Amino acid sequence: MASARIITAVIGQGVLPLVWAMAQLGWLMGPAALLLLAVIIICASALLANCYRTGDSIIGERNLTYVDAIQNILGGANVKLCELVYSLNLFGVVIGFTIAASISMTAINKSNCFHDKGDKSHCQSISYPYTIAFGVTEIVLSQIRNFDKRLGISIMATIMSLTYSTIGLALGIAKVAENGELKGSLTGISLGTVTQTQKIWRSFQALGNIVFAYSFAILFIEIQDTIKSPPPEAKTMRKATLISVAVLALFYMLCGSMGYGAFGDMAPGHLLAGFGFFSPYWLIDLSNAAITIHLVIAYQVHAQPLFAFMEKQFITSEIEIEIPIPIPGFRSSYTLCVFQLIWRTIFVIATTVISMLLPFFNEVIGLVGALGFWPLTVYFPVEMYIAQMKIHKWSTKWIGLQILSIACLIISVAATMGSIAGIVLRLQSYKPFGTSY
Repeated sequence: MASARIITAVIGQGVLPLVWAMAQLGWLMGPAALLLLAVIIICASALLANCYRTGDSIIGERNLTYVDAIQNILGGANVKLCELVYSLNLFGVVIGFTIAASISMTAINKSNCFHDKGDKSHCQSISYPYTIAFGVTEIVLSQIRNFDKRLGISIMATIMSLTYSTIGLALGIAKVAENGELKGSLTGISLGTVTQTQKIWRSFQALGNIVFAYSFAILFIEIQDTIKSPPPEAKTMRKATLISVAVLALFYMLCGSMGYGAFGDMAPGHLLAGFGFFSPYWLIDLSNAAITIHLVIAYQVHAQPLFAFMEKQFITSEIEIEIPIPIPGFRSSYTLCVFQLIWRTIFVIATTVISMLLPFFNEVIGLVGALGFWPLTVYFPVEMYIAQMKIHKWSTKWIGLQILSIACLIISVAATMGSIAGIVLRLQSYKPFGTSY
């Protein structure tokens, strides 16, 4: 069950930028990066699994969230640092979701244009009206407390993510069969298509896209909290992580390879909205509708914990104003919290405006993945494990863990630099609120 929750938490949105990432790295480094990062995720998650309980991984006090684990095991400045990185990571993720959803909605409109006028027609569509529509939807849903906890919502998100991920894989396989060959090269995108400098930065950015596809550290403790014991939760979670990451790596390898094999250097940044695929039109529309629905829900899954965290910090009985609103046909009424209404609305507006100002899907996703990878996936789990297991400084195990942490820091720094370079390059030719697809 824990394996299924991990897979469904990340498999959908993780698939979308992988074909582009594979195109930058090529047939040699692309699969190698996917496998290497999968191994790192498995190792770091094994460390984090031992931190679900404080003091003793079998009988110690339970930690219900990632931040709780930092608070109870490390404490001090680590808590504030974790809260800052955690909040920025969630903020960045929902911006990425907003960009991806607007691209998918734009793609549906563009697909219908191609269907009506032919594949060679000049069909351009402005994305920002769809970004605004997505933002308005999220403002409404953000007022529903615990929207992300509702079982039916989780099931719908899972169905949607599996739907478009499977469609993307199937279309890639069909395109390769139609071409009769696997496109691409061992070293990735060709010089001439991009400059040598751009190729280096894009390769680094691709690492950010890949680590984003594996990112579930902030949900790890919450998933482990659903496991019943015996056997000990840590043992079950390590096994679940191994299974789920192996499945993810295999699926990502298939999707990335088939997409890259289908399009080579011309691989789109957003697999199902880049119009490497033109037909069948209804299937393209279905996949992008599934992406949009999934991201509407995923936005809340990631934003609601941030809402709850901020409201816990700032809301007091003295400043909170609650207004009961009768619901026709129901005995109970909806309680409108004024602070919640204002704060959550401002939050969604901010993410929407930033998404319109920086509608660069791969670059933003790469940056978010890079910034969250080292601190949340590696550094804090390593430090908590050292404290939890009382590992002596300069012992063999301590040195090994520090080497792992430093190596992942280098990956994060490189991916961050590559993503920032990509954003800077895009800004040179970008007109605000005029992006079309």
